[in-house]
Amino acid sequence: ASQTLNYANEFSGGQRQRLSIARALLKGAPILILDEATSHLDVVNENLVRDALDRLMVGRTTLIIAHRLSTIKDATKILVMDRGKVIEEGTHNQLLAQGGLYRHLVSSQITAGNPDKLA
Repeated sequence: ASQTLNYANEFSGGQRQRLSIARALLKGAPILILDEATSHLDVVNENLVRDALDRLMVGRTTLIIAHRLSTIKDATKILVMDRGKVIEEGTHNQLLAQGGLYRHLVSSQITAGNPDKLA
């Protein structure tokens, strides 16, 4: 383990993310906090990590902090924050139907040609 720590600064962002996910898996953590867990990954590795995370999240409370729509759209509950306050909550479809900030962010990203990234 110490040998890995000596080289930690040489890992890419994506490699560090994958190591953190592996540590959580090995530890059997009952609560996971994933902060932009797939943000530094290319599409192929993102899909692999997302599949692993889907298995890892079973039976665990998981808080996902993300700007990528693909990362959050299947969540049980999405909280939309603005200036540090929760202003909307619900599923992806419920939030779209509400017509608030979440819908605006999704619509503006689709219009901008980047349908997977929320502001």
